[in-house]
Order: sequence, then C-alpha cells, then structure tokens
Amino acid sequence: MVNLIIPSENILIILLMNITFLIISCLAAYLLGSLPTAVWAGKLFHNIDVREHGSGNAGATNTIRVLGWKTGIPVLIIDLAKGWIASMLPIWLGLADEKSALLINIQILTGIIAIIGHIFPVFAGFRGGKGVATVFGVLLAIQPLLTISCIGVFLIVFAITGIVSVSSMTAGVMFPVFLMFIFDTPSLTFKFFSVVVAVALIITHRKNIERLMKGEEKKLFRKNN
Repeated sequence: MVNLIIPSENILIILLMNITFLIISCLAAYLLGSLPTAVWAGKLFHNIDVREHGSGNAGATNTIRVLGWKTGIPVLIIDLAKGWIASMLPIWLGLADEKSALLINIQILTGIIAIIGHIFPVFAGFRGGKGVATVFGVLLAIQPLLTISCIGVFLIVFAITGIVSVSSMTAGVMFPVFLMFIFDTPSLTFKFFSVVVAVALIITHRKNIERLMKGEEKKLFRKNN
C-alpha cells in the first residue's frame, strides 16, 4: 500500500514557498500598479505633467483630453494590463487550485494592491489616477465575461452621454448587479469586492458628480462651433 502521508517537513517547505510566492505577488502587484503610465507618457512625449492640466488626474481619460488619442489609448491599455497581470500572478505562480474560492480571493488581494499602486504610485510621488482602467483589468482577469458585459454598458452609456465619468460609474454599479443576478462565483469575498468597487468608483468620482449636478462636467468629445 502506497504511503500518502506527506512528511511534516515537506508541508512546512510547501507552506513557506506559498507564502514566499504570495509576498512576491503582492510586491509585484504594487510595483505594477505604481507604473505612472500617464505621467511618464506626458513627460516623455510632450514634456508636460498631465496632473497639472485638465482634471489633474493621472489617468487615461485626462491623458486623452490633454494629450490626445495617440498618447491616451496606449496609456489606457497599459493601465488595464497592470490590473490584469497583477490578478493573473496567483494563477501563474500556482498559489491555489484553479477556479477555487481561495484562488479568486488571492487574485482580489493582488488586484487591490495594484489598484492602490495606481492611485498612490511610489514612482510618481504617490499622486496617481482614480484606477478605473486598472480595476477593469483586475475584474477582466477574474471574471472575463462579466467584465466584458460591464465594458459593453460603459460603451453604451458613453455613446449616449459622451461623458466618461457617467459611463464609468454606471458600469461599476452594474458589476455587482450582474454578478448577483446573472453570473456567479464561488467566492463570497468577490461578491463583497464587487460592491466595494461600485461604491469606491462613486466616491472617487465625487467631484465629477458635483460638476454633473452643476451641469459643468465636460464631454470627452467637444463639438466645434
């Protein structure tokens, strides 16, 4: 009969390796999130700091508004990729069984750390963006179909309003709604996280909400008179 008992020293080694890989994932996630794409692109190609122009936000929307699409779209893609890669690290490092609640929870952890890095980037004086694109990257890694559905909501609302803030908040609010009633997940933490994301997007857009109420929120595309 084959002995299936794992020696205690081997269990300790496996545990230490998992902890090590988890720490590496968290550190890498923060450094990824801290890459100030908008700031670097502005200074490298236009010799300006986007945080000193437009809305003052170091994100893709303000980059597009201040520097144009040719600079803004790559910034958007990279910011999204930061969140996606951060949440894929636990899978690539084999920190838990695929599609398990534990794996999803670890993905949420590394994703949140990447988002924090984007908002408070160590490479840009801890003055970053709102993290919307990075949030979508995290969600895309964890729930691709659900995230694509929310991106669809974003595009529809944007086509109607032309306002990025309204589109972002609407898509964010619809995320937990879609998750609860259409899609599913084995992780209760992910359900809670979806609600937190929706609330956080509204909180981080409070200035936009104030401008909306005053009728002062600008559309991304402005018609020429």
